Amino acid sequence: MRAAPTAHNVSEGTPSLRRVAARRRMAQVWLALLGVIVAGCLLSQAALAQSDPSLRLPNLPGSKSAFPKKAGGILGPRPKIDRAQPIYIQTDKLTYDDKNNRVIAQGNVEIYYNNYILTADRVIYDQSLNKLLAEGNAQLKEPNGSVVRADRFEATDDFRDAFIQGLSSVTNDDTRIAAESAVRKEGNVTEFEKGKFTPCRNDPGMPPLWCIGAARIIHDQAAKTITYQDAQFQLFGVPVFYLPYFQHPDPTVKRQSGFLMPSYDSSSTLGFSVQVPYYFALAPNYDFTFNPHYYSDRGVLWQGNWRHRLADGKYSIDIAAIEDRTVSTLDSDLGNWRGSIQTKGQFNLASWWKYGWDVTLESDESFRRTYKLDSIFQTDRINVGYLQGISDRNYFAANLYHFGGLFLEDNNVATSYVHPVIDWNYIVGTPVAGGQLGFSAHARALTRPNDGSDSNHLVVQTDWKRKMVDPMGQVWTPFANLRGDIYSWENARNPDNPAAFIPDDTVVRGQAVAGMLYSYPFVAHTASATHVIEPTAQIIARPNNIDQRRLPDEDARSLIWDDTLLFDIDRFSGYDRYETGTRANLGMQYTLQTASGMYARFVAGQSLHLAGDNPFDANPGKDAADVYYYDPASGLQTDRSDYVTGVYLSPFAGTSVVAQARFDEHDWSLRRQDTAINASYGPLLAQVGYTYTQFDTKLGLLDDQEEAIGLLGLRLTDRWSVMGQMRYDIDDGTRIQDVYQVKYQDECFVLSASYIETFIENQALEIKPDRTLMLRFELKHLGGYNYKTDALNHVFGDTNEGSIPR
Repeated sequence: MRAAPTAHNVSEGTPSLRRVAARRRMAQVWLALLGVIVAGCLLSQAALAQSDPSLRLPNLPGSKSAFPKKAGGILGPRPKIDRAQPIYIQTDKLTYDDKNNRVIAQGNVEIYYNNYILTADRVIYDQSLNKLLAEGNAQLKEPNGSVVRADRFEATDDFRDAFIQGLSSVTNDDTRIAAESAVRKEGNVTEFEKGKFTPCRNDPGMPPLWCIGAARIIHDQAAKTITYQDAQFQLFGVPVFYLPYFQHPDPTVKRQSGFLMPSYDSSSTLGFSVQVPYYFALAPNYDFTFNPHYYSDRGVLWQGNWRHRLADGKYSIDIAAIEDRTVSTLDSDLGNWRGSIQTKGQFNLASWWKYGWDVTLESDESFRRTYKLDSIFQTDRINVGYLQGISDRNYFAANLYHFGGLFLEDNNVATSYVHPVIDWNYIVGTPVAGGQLGFSAHARALTRPNDGSDSNHLVVQTDWKRKMVDPMGQVWTPFANLRGDIYSWENARNPDNPAAFIPDDTVVRGQAVAGMLYSYPFVAHTASATHVIEPTAQIIARPNNIDQRRLPDEDARSLIWDDTLLFDIDRFSGYDRYETGTRANLGMQYTLQTASGMYARFVAGQSLHLAGDNPFDANPGKDAADVYYYDPASGLQTDRSDYVTGVYLSPFAGTSVVAQARFDEHDWSLRRQDTAINASYGPLLAQVGYTYTQFDTKLGLLDDQEEAIGLLGLRLTDRWSVMGQMRYDIDDGTRIQDVYQVKYQDECFVLSASYIETFIENQALEIKPDRTLMLRFELKHLGGYNYKTDALNHVFGDTNEGSIPR
């Protein structure tokens, strides 16, 4: 026997061909050992993954996991082995036993190969038996951070057979895997004896919160199956669930047909219900989930979800239908059958182009809300199909829309079709007259089938602007706009008398706009902050009058006068109305940025109508539903507009305040206010929203309208948290919705109890005040289970099981 030096590099120094061969064989067997251990860890992970396609396929509807999965599973991505890399060995003593044809490393053995590190008290390689043995505090650290410990590693060098005794593994996400022994046979079958799996941490001598144990776990790589014999689910070391035998695909199988996890709930209007989905893995790129939902008081809601992914995109189709004999208010050719078809898709035509759709067809307005397929707060249905192209300086979009109301009284006025609306924008790549030149176009064809009104609108325009800074620091931005359009209509309502019609007609309009935006920022720097005061003025000249009083208004009806519109050239939200006359807009902005990270911005201003007709006058006309085309008390209806202010504040990281207000131009009385506060500091989370609108008899507001919504969350410990949310109608003195939640979450387990109470009622649509109690728990790597009940004699509301509206 001969003693060797302490440190060795097998890529250097080859004392004899026998020693070179021994080290090469040692490297080969080491790779076999790595394969056995990695396969065992992957097997333990796969043993606990339920056959839910949401774990394997993207975009399947369902609750989000509280434990995001890492790429490659719980072990992370499997590293590639570079066989050209050398093996480095460090040990107290390396001995070559020529008589027994063995290589023995003893004392603090460390072997480094491809970022793997194997340590043991003793490593023996027997060339006669082609066997590697590592024993005594054996530990393997993998490149992804996982650590495998064993009393004894034993493997052959033909990659087929191996034996590991006393296996204990900690993966990169703290998942623990243990077995008395693991054996690999015939090159593809691995058997774990008395194996246990848990992602939970535990103190020495104490059982984990939960774990899975089995007398035998068998992984057949050829059949791609994992089989369990005598399996137990243990809670705090106590068996609570037993299965003598079950089997599921291994992690290499991405999808396979089978039953998914069932769910149960109960409702005072729908009765007790149960659903047991079945998943059909029809092909690698398409599948179908059949999900019948049985209600004791209503029957079976038949549901199915088809998903198909193609080379250039994907689409899905969801179907739901039920023969509902409990509803007598249905006005449908389907009799007692109620249902819906929902489909979504998006495809790429080229690098710049894509098209898609989002369409829902339903038998009646309340079906999807009754059966919790949509939120009860949804009041409109918008179906769309689109074609879109975008490049660096060019944008094109064509959209087909169907608009429909989800209230019974909306039937005659809310349904409309846009076929299509086309928008195009182009910015010239080189400066023109020192500024930016752009072109745009808009075309729309709209039909209202219930009242027979049709309209078509074509708009083309060009914009130019140039920003200049003089030696004094003043900023001058001249701009110009040319616009022309053709507007035609049939069966349009008279805005002065919505019960009557105006003659069908086609009009041609045009407008030229020119103006200047001026600002003079004053900047002051101190040791701790930067202050910027920026007075701004704008003058816009347009034709004094354009005849548009009797034109239908379909797209320019959303008008809220606030600081964000202060310096807009045209404040109408669409193309059916023009601003006219000459206006001056005045404003002041102050910005503060401190060295500590505080940010504050304050904006205030007013708009002055100097000449010509004011298009925001107090009588904008009404539509067929007797609703004003746009707000007649917007704050812009007088020559001196209401004052608008905006406050944007972030005093420190995690906190923001946005407050916008409008004040009367005469007495500074508050006309409108919107405030949102978000704060997160340590264990505390707070969100507050407040809106106020002053009464206006023209809009039917006989009292001031005030509403507030608040959320408060508190992390009591590193595992326990509470949250409460309330939406409150201040002027009516009534609550709209309350939400309360208690939640426990650690590294392997989530449990939450949520109570939601909604105070909305619409008997015609089967919407009633409801109280919902939801319990949700989730086990890491195993998935979650949800139970909902309205045993408090009301219906449940939210469709996302276990989730809290935010």
